[in-house]
Amino acid sequence: MISYLELQRATDDFCEANLLGVGSYGSVYKGVLSNGTIVAVKVFNLQLEGAFRSFDLECKVLRTTRHRNLVGVITACSNPKLRALVLQYMSNGSLEMWLYSHNSCLNLLQRIGIMIDVALALEYLHYGQLEPVVHCDLKPSNVLLDEDMVAHVADFGIAKILAENKTAIQTRTLGTIGYIAPEYGSEGRVSTNGDIYSFGVTLLETFTRKKPTNEMFSAEINLRQWVSTSLPNKIMEIVDGRLLRMQNGSDMVTSQSILLAILELGLECASDIPVERSDIKKVLVKLNKIRKQLLHIQSI
Repeated sequence: MISYLELQRATDDFCEANLLGVGSYGSVYKGVLSNGTIVAVKVFNLQLEGAFRSFDLECKVLRTTRHRNLVGVITACSNPKLRALVLQYMSNGSLEMWLYSHNSCLNLLQRIGIMIDVALALEYLHYGQLEPVVHCDLKPSNVLLDEDMVAHVADFGIAKILAENKTAIQTRTLGTIGYIAPEYGSEGRVSTNGDIYSFGVTLLETFTRKKPTNEMFSAEINLRQWVSTSLPNKIMEIVDGRLLRMQNGSDMVTSQSILLAILELGLECASDIPVERSDIKKVLVKLNKIRKQLLHIQSI
């Protein structure tokens, strides 16, 4: 445990200049511990309904999980005035920041690598423990990148731990519109299948640079339907234009077949029907195969 005073010092009294971002249950600040370690301090807003529960849940999940693609917890602070988690600092920000930044652009291999990292994190959460953990809020802003551009899944504030041998539970806590599976939004049904849906939407967004909440989408057409109706012939019209500009001309045909395989996998994961979604283990096999194919092309 760390004291409130130490956190005050580390964050320069939770100064706005150190604010990294604001989430559904509080704010995240950059801080420097007395030993020089740079950290991210997640401070829960205790005025918000559900903040205490969210803190307890995140503590529980992070305490029992250890994986290179999950944001690691260093320590926590719990006193009457404050609930906070001290987390690994991710110096390269979020996937969302990279996708919509005007100054930087991820290449094809980097995007595939990031999605493989996210899939490895989900595989661990779903299969790596006795009781599966469902993240419930997977989206680009919850995918953080370290100094080596390795992706780490963050924010377990509304995650659900499934009891052993139980495949689904009911909940009233909703994730983010656009990324939540239909059965989660309509019935509050939480299962690992719901994370696969969110993964599929995130995969489509990562390669099209279109948010599922973009104003071009409506009740008539969503991100998934837009991608689906554009494949295969109009694939180059829907892929992030900056990504295409980074590929040189000779690679265009092979890039097209790789992008088609990625977007088809995204559609499969983001199916409205839960049983039609791929299992995360199968997703990993396909993504690794796609990366291998790309590396082979680039080595020729």
